[in-house]
Amino acid sequence: MARRLDPRPRHQQIAAELRAEIMSGALKTGEQLPSTAHLVTRFNAANATIQRALQSLKDEGFVRGHAGKGVFVRDRHPFVVKAATYKSPSPQGYSYELLKVGEVRPPNDVAAALGTPDGDLVMMRSRLLVHDGDPVELSWSYYPLHIAAGTPLAANKKIRGGAPQALADLGFPEQYFEDRISVRQPTTEEVEGLDLPADVPVFRQFRVIYSHAGQPVEASILIKGGHLYELAYQQAADA
Repeated sequence: MARRLDPRPRHQQIAAELRAEIMSGALKTGEQLPSTAHLVTRFNAANATIQRALQSLKDEGFVRGHAGKGVFVRDRHPFVVKAATYKSPSPQGYSYELLKVGEVRPPNDVAAALGTPDGDLVMMRSRLLVHDGDPVELSWSYYPLHIAAGTPLAANKKIRGGAPQALADLGFPEQYFEDRISVRQPTTEEVEGLDLPADVPVFRQFRVIYSHAGQPVEASILIKGGHLYELAYQQAADA
């Protein structure tokens, strides 16, 4: 069977090649990128195409231009998310903006994860995570009403200690969780909420929190810009 050819516009293909070299360390922090003339020859592309590719990398924060000097790799370190941890409500350099709290009909995957009957409502809390003033994550967390109604989880204000503390105080401490990670193109809400550059995909992290006896008590959808994050997993050594 014939393999699919890369259908992307040429500037996206070139940006992808340079992005991969930066992420692998082949192009190091502070290093000047080859000249536009060199890139035109290397990629057999028009000058305007190279400029579009470089602009994409600038928008994503991989490189920056210095007038009269050239384009250089930025000192940019991705946010490394340890997928086996529950982020504290105010980690260093971060802050949460509470966007909305209320009773909603959950998405189908959330309803299935929580065991919510069709048509039943759940409590939803949506938040924006900000780092040094820049938006880095949108999240929607859902809770069964029999757990959340009339509790801090239903209040339109931040929770001291965060949702994990609220659940623990209600007698539903986290015992374990399951994550599903996927990558897709962002919705308009996600592009605007996270101020994403063009053509940047997002990580979609679907997390279900379980308490005693495997009872699901929270399902969350977390959206992160693919140009900002690395997800880190660690497996404990066998005893």
